[in-house]
Amino acid sequence: MSSLNYDALNFKLIFFTILFINATALTNQNQNPKSNSTQTQINSNSVLVALLDSHYTELSELVEKALLLQTLEQAVSQHNITIFAPNNEALERHMDPEFKRFLLEPGNLKSLQKLLLFHIIPTRVGSDQWPGQDTGPVAVAHHKTLCVEESENRLPLTRGNSGEKIVGGLAKVTRPDDVTRPDGLIHGIERLLVPRSVQEEFNRRRSLTSISAVLPEGAPVVDPRTHRLKKPAPVPAGAPPVLPIYDAMAPGPSLAPAPAPGPGGPRHHFDGESQVKDFIQTLLHYGGYNELADILVNLTSLATEMGRLVSEGYVLTVLAPNDEAMAKLTTDQLSDPGAPEQIMYYHLIPEYQTEESMYNSVRRFGKVQYDTLRLPHKVVAEEADGSVKFGSGEGSAYLFDPDIYTDGRISVQGIDGVLFPVEETREKPASKVSPETATKVVANQRRGKLLEVACSMAGVFGHFTSCN
Repeated sequence: MSSLNYDALNFKLIFFTILFINATALTNQNQNPKSNSTQTQINSNSVLVALLDSHYTELSELVEKALLLQTLEQAVSQHNITIFAPNNEALERHMDPEFKRFLLEPGNLKSLQKLLLFHIIPTRVGSDQWPGQDTGPVAVAHHKTLCVEESENRLPLTRGNSGEKIVGGLAKVTRPDDVTRPDGLIHGIERLLVPRSVQEEFNRRRSLTSISAVLPEGAPVVDPRTHRLKKPAPVPAGAPPVLPIYDAMAPGPSLAPAPAPGPGGPRHHFDGESQVKDFIQTLLHYGGYNELADILVNLTSLATEMGRLVSEGYVLTVLAPNDEAMAKLTTDQLSDPGAPEQIMYYHLIPEYQTEESMYNSVRRFGKVQYDTLRLPHKVVAEEADGSVKFGSGEGSAYLFDPDIYTDGRISVQGIDGVLFPVEETREKPASKVSPETATKVVANQRRGKLLEVACSMAGVFGHFTSCN
């Protein structure tokens, strides 16, 4: 009797334990309803696993670099897919090296993903399902690809005159049904399929007009009157400008305002206007440089001129005084015509310098002179207190906020003072007597050595008494 009670007790414990486990599992499932849906279990017999293990090694490496495995896993879990895989020779030898570098750049990941998804359709199309089986009129079947961002997202499947299978109107199928799996298959094709949007992005990036061939020309000739080229010289993309930056600068404010910059144009390869806007916006968001931004944009036309110079290929480093330093400027210093421009020109260096490059220079060479846009004055930098010090004496300034803005063309370095060039003091004459009234001093003429010897000998014999 006791054994029956013991068995019944064990049965009840096991029964309630199972109920508790089931209730706990059900509660977790209700709390995380998306946990099972987000984790896609890939089958070892999947076409994706077969692609990674196949002889299409170049394509599988691009798929991994494009971070498309999770996207393709979700596609396979929903429907069968058909992959048109270019062979290794098409991706390794026949592809334009410049186009391949364009795809593998970190900033062009979206273009690489669109290119690869354009080779996959969410439908199973075997070789026996290819359109145009008979030798009659050529049939065409259009299938949407996984590249949903492409405007022309349709891949035509046709047959050639001799019955060969063709994808996209260009690529022949060289290995039909090369890999078959329950969730999809792979056809080997002879070339890469490039969607139009990716081709247009590559063309814009390459800028075909800048690398077009030009006839040989002589050295550029600069007009000495206008300091401009008599005949515009072709400048390759990224090459430094032909003219010095001082000749490319606009006339002073007393002559004419600075011309508006051109973000495009046949010879312009940089959008200087946008870059200047970016660095001014950076100054405003950084805080403490509102006065400088106001001078560049409102009080002068320097922002416009800087944009034009950057568009023409020049680089600039701005030594930016903060608001506390600008507040120390007096009315007399800003009242003269063109004074704000001249002050700012002394803070513009026609080089691209960062905090690291300037500090390394002053640590190595002691004092370094940098050219400025205010000719012929230079700004002197030296190492002081673990930082870079500009100028000397009371008019010096320290590098206060390093690398506020650096984009490869414009560098902005915050300083805690306004710099002024050291004026050369000229020595005044000792007396105010004019050259006409000055006493003329005549040097005593020295007799020749031979005449002196002759006179001394004649005096001995008493022939001449007044020779001396």
